[in-house]
This record gives sequence, structure tokens and C-alpha cells, in this order.
Amino acid sequence: MPDRVEPYTEKRRPSLPERKRRFTTVSGIPVDRTYTDKHVNKRDRSEPGEFPFVRGVHPSGYRSRLWTMRMFAGFGTAEDTNQRFKYLLEQGQTGLSCAFDMPTLYGYDTDHPMAQGEFGRCGVAVSSLADMEILFDGIPLDQVTTSMTINAPAAIIWAMYIAVAEGRGIPPEALGGTIQNDIIKEYTAQNEYIFPLDPSMRLVIDTIEYATAHLPRWNPISISGYHIREAGSNAVQELAFTLADGFEYVESCLARGLDIDDFAPRLSFFFNVHQDFFEEIAKIRAARRIWAREMKERYGAKQERSWWLRTHAQTAGVTLTSQQPENNIVRVTLQALAAVLSGVQSLHTNGMDEALALPSEEAALMALRTQQIIAHEPGVTDTVDPLGGSHYLEWLTDQLEEQAYEYFRRIEDMGGVRKAVEDGFLVGEIADEAERFQHELDNKERITVGVTEYVTDEEIKIPLLEIDADGERHHLQRLNRTRAERDNQKVSEALDKLRQAAKGDDNMMPSILNAVKTYATLGEMMQVLKDEWGEFQASWF
Repeated sequence: MPDRVEPYTEKRRPSLPERKRRFTTVSGIPVDRTYTDKHVNKRDRSEPGEFPFVRGVHPSGYRSRLWTMRMFAGFGTAEDTNQRFKYLLEQGQTGLSCAFDMPTLYGYDTDHPMAQGEFGRCGVAVSSLADMEILFDGIPLDQVTTSMTINAPAAIIWAMYIAVAEGRGIPPEALGGTIQNDIIKEYTAQNEYIFPLDPSMRLVIDTIEYATAHLPRWNPISISGYHIREAGSNAVQELAFTLADGFEYVESCLARGLDIDDFAPRLSFFFNVHQDFFEEIAKIRAARRIWAREMKERYGAKQERSWWLRTHAQTAGVTLTSQQPENNIVRVTLQALAAVLSGVQSLHTNGMDEALALPSEEAALMALRTQQIIAHEPGVTDTVDPLGGSHYLEWLTDQLEEQAYEYFRRIEDMGGVRKAVEDGFLVGEIADEAERFQHELDNKERITVGVTEYVTDEEIKIPLLEIDADGERHHLQRLNRTRAERDNQKVSEALDKLRQAAKGDDNMMPSILNAVKTYATLGEMMQVLKDEWGEFQASWF
């Protein structure tokens, strides 16, 4: 007979030594070994599509409609970028996102001395309406939404886009898309500011007011945490500073006399998706809940759409490595998956080669295919907020929200966002956090595969995009031809009207549109505004 088997009795096994002395999120929030019911806030049991929208703004999530796959593209000439746009649309991209080169971002024409050596290197060069007409040639602007990453000169670039559409008989109310136009974060993160803060804010509110009246499908601002994160902030700071900026725009619009339920539904956001998978999901869930609560309870918005935080997201460029660049495909995939599980409305995935150059066609296609695979193959879009109810995720969402409110209180105590910007508080907080994170990397408290561990000496063998040296010559020829062939008397009159508008209080958009349609150049219009408003000088440098 077999030996008698003793009945099983469960015994608690002793814990093994843990592999790290301390476990934290990327933002430094301590992480416990396990999470249970006792960690979870029982107050918020809302469903997807219900206030305060922590589980998403739509009850059916991606079951009804996938996010917009909006690949960021732009390089060299308008012709080059137009071809890339069409290629990506042919490959299944569902929205356009335009990158501009550094001279355009700073409001210079390509032949300005400050533009030397920068043509087309980080985006497309646009010096006048003539370039914008070519940039969107053959693209149905009333059928495709377009996002434009432009800030200080945003009103002028947007006016060019509107003028291109009108030239084709497409009315402004048929246009859909977004201009980034978030000037506050330029003073704290990206540093592509031009004018002092007050006139810059006036220009932003002018665009919001104009869009509210004339372009009901357009998002006149994308309140951006992405660049705050790329500058070195952690997830808490990105969340807090972005929403604080958003509140400042709301208050400025209210001070202008706009009704909150007229403009709030067209405010949009843009968040970074960094390397800590759960923290990034929790960040966007917390952002939706905070925004909904503040819009309803603090600002008195009555319409549900005014409470929605609608957001674009982009995988974190700062996490990409030039070493072993194929590893970036894995990083981008995980970050994109986090964005999808958080419930974003629009997504860009970075190319594997972006730590080395602008993305090649092959890298851009791989990045787009990454989104398409996530959308159609693993089943993560079949249910809404599939991670909702996770003890860890719900706890982490609460932690990020609580710490964001601590920052809101500190900013309010020092006099508000504008004072926090001017005093360099936000810049200082980001710099301190960037130093802390770098210290962790240097001491291998955080591992970057292929950089701090698992290093190889293999030669990089991926194709890189190179800017055509003839492109600048071709662009300058068109710029000179435009100046020669336009009616320069009309240009001069339009620039005078723009100058008078800058001196007054009326909305600037009509005078900007008028100047754009005469083929006044970006640099000419920006110079008029510089003459009237001056240029910002940072006190913290």
C-alpha cells in the first residue's frame, strides 16, 4: 500500500531578501510590496463616462472609436514634409501632426542671420503662406484633423492654415485640429518664448476667443505637460504644473469675458508617457479627475463636455537612447500601451532612431505599426479601463492627485502661476528633480538597458534621415520670389494694421489673417510684434 499522505496545511513562507534596498516610482513615491482593499479610496466608484471621469470621458472607450494615430512629422522643405504626410496617411495614420524647424518656432524667416544652420533640422520650414500652401497641397483639410506644434508664433501659423483652407473654398467652421499654443510652459520648460508673458497670454486668449466664435471644431490650445517632463520634471510635477497652467488659461478667458461653457469644451491637453508604466497610467487618470472637479466646482461649468480632459499623448523622447537604438522599439511599445490603457484620445509614438536624427521613413512606419498592433491584436481595446480597480493603480492615482494639490496650494500661496513663472519657481523645481533623477542613473539605482548595464560595442546599423542640402536653396528661392511677386503696398498696409492692433485691445486674429493673406512673411509679422511688445528676458539665467 502507498505511504499515507499528510493533509496539506498552508504555511507562510519567509520572505526572500529583496533585490533593491528601496522601491519607488520614477517620481520617488515609495512602493509597498503588496496592495489590498485598505489602500483604495472607496469614495470614487464612478463608471467610464461618468463624472469625475477617472475611468475615461466616454462610456464605450475604444469599443466605439480608436484613438487618433497622429504621428509627429516634419523636416526640410514643405515638399518633403507633404510627401511624408501623404505616406503616413496611406499607411493608416488617422490624423496629421506637424513639426516646425527652429527658425519657424522662434518666428524667423529662413534667411534671417539667426536662422543660419537650422533649416529643416527639427521640422519643416514655413516662412510665408506660400510654404503653407505647398505643405498641405492635396490633403483634404475638411476631412483630416491637423495638429501643429507651434507656440509663440502660433496665431500666425494658424492663420496661414486657415487661409490655405479658405483659398480652397473650405470654410473655417469645417476645419478640425489643434495648435499647441501653450505659451506658459515655454517659460518653464521648452524656452521657445519670444514676447513678455502678458502680451503672449493676450495672443493665446485671442486665439481661444476667435476659435470659439469661428472654428467650433478646432482646439485653440493644447496645454502641454510633455515638455515639462522632457525638461526633467517627475510625473507629479508634470501633472500639477500642466493643470495649474490650464487653470490660468481658464481664468484669463473668464477675465476676457468669455463664457466658460463656450470655450472650455475646446481646451485640450498633451501629456508625456514616461517609463514607469503604472505611474503614467495613474497620472492621466488623476488628471481627468482633477480637471473635471475643478471645472465643475471651482469654475462653475455646467456642460459635461466642459468637464472633460481630452488629451493627446506622446511617448517619452528623453527615454530614447542612441546606444542599441533597436531597444527603443520596446520602450516605445510599453509607453504606448500605458497611454492606451490610460484612455487617451490621440497618440504619437516615437521612432527608434530619434536619439540620433529625425525619424527615417522606416522608423516612422514601425512606430505607426506599433500603435496599430496595440489597437487590433492584444485585446486591450475591447473593454474600457481594463486596469480600473487594481489596488495598486487606484492607490497610485490617489497619491498623484494628493501631491498635485500640494503644488496647487504652493503656487496659489506665492501669487499664482504667472508669479511662479516670473520668480523662476517652476524652473527651479524641475531642475532639482532632474538632478535627483540623474543621480539615480549615475549611481545605477535605476538601470538603462544598453547604457548603464548590458552594454555592447556594436556599430549602429540603422538608416538615418539626412536633410537634403538643396532644400534650403529651394526654400529661399521661393521666399525671394514671394517677396518679389506679392503686392508690397498691401503688405505694408497690412503690417501697419497689425501694429495698430498690437497697440490696442481688440482681438489680433483678424489683423493677423489679413497680413497673412497678403503674403507677409512670418519674420515680418513677428518683428512688428517685437517692436511693440519687446522680448522676454529670463531672470533665472
